[in-house]
Amino acid sequence: MGKLTHVDEQGRPRMVDVGTKAVTRREATAEARVRFPPAVARTLRAQGMQSAKGPVVDTAIIAGTMAVKRTHELIPFCHPLPVEHCRIEIAFDGGDELLVRCTVALSHKTGVEMEALTGASIAALTVYDMCKALSHEIVIDGVRLVEKRGGKRDVHAGRAR
Repeated sequence: MGKLTHVDEQGRPRMVDVGTKAVTRREATAEARVRFPPAVARTLRAQGMQSAKGPVVDTAIIAGTMAVKRTHELIPFCHPLPVEHCRIEIAFDGGDELLVRCTVALSHKTGVEMEALTGASIAALTVYDMCKALSHEIVIDGVRLVEKRGGKRDVHAGRAR
């Protein structure tokens, strides 16, 4: 078990000093799942993923990308990062569930896991917002880091390699 990096010797919160870390290529992928009641999924498919508020998937991709770039404003100890790549993919995974995947990459001294997690989360929340007129029984779950590369260790399916 590692030690918490955002706590100093006195147990006070702090931002990690990355000043001496090496710049390396870093990439992270996160996902979230949006589960619809079956009737809502059928309606969305029939409408080409259009809601009264507009194109659901396109709007969610834009919102997730904006969130990636602003993660440091939302999560207190995240460093502002010069994001070089952000890709959000959203597609049905089975009959009633959308899979939202966000991949973020850059060359820097610290990783992009929080940016990927934030992008996937906000894209999923945007899907909920755009579809809630059809039902409030939509469920967002399964928000997780799928993989990260670069830095001290690589992670796949939540496990360090």
